[in-house]
Amino acid sequence: MTSEPQAASGERRASPAIDPRVGIGHVHLKVSDLDRALDFYVAVLGFELQQRFGPQAAFVSAGGYHHHIGLNTWQSAGGAPPPPGRTGLFHLAILYPDRATLADAVRRVLAAGVALEGASDHGVSEAIYLRDPDDNGVELYRDRPREEWPRPRDGEDGIAMFTAPLDLHSLLAETS
Repeated sequence: MTSEPQAASGERRASPAIDPRVGIGHVHLKVSDLDRALDFYVAVLGFELQQRFGPQAAFVSAGGYHHHIGLNTWQSAGGAPPPPGRTGLFHLAILYPDRATLADAVRRVLAAGVALEGASDHGVSEAIYLRDPDDNGVELYRDRPREEWPRPRDGEDGIAMFTAPLDLHSLLAETS
């Protein structure tokens, strides 16, 4: 598979595809209040605090990794979220290993009184959308096995993602 970046003239030029072993390592978020952000990411979502630098920064992870999420107040202490209509982070996505683990995360979020913005079945995944205390979008999701991903009907390669409502009651039943 090749991608075709646009040249300055508007025409596309081919380039080699990125190595398939490449992954996204971590996200680093500007927050207005580090303790409030840690209450959400550690106390509600269950990430482990790996390191903290006073009131300015902290690094959290799952499973003892050095960090999946960095939180800092270096340029944002006491700040407000960016207004709508601006570029920036749409959401960070947290991948859960299976449906039961995703259901447990959603149960904890609801028990903490965090409002959900949406719940979608994308064919390839099931996703819950919410906001952290600094109004950053957060997606909690689990992937379906690749062999279950929807495919185009016309025989073309690729996937046929869609967005349909996710049955939250069915998901939450995984935790009972």
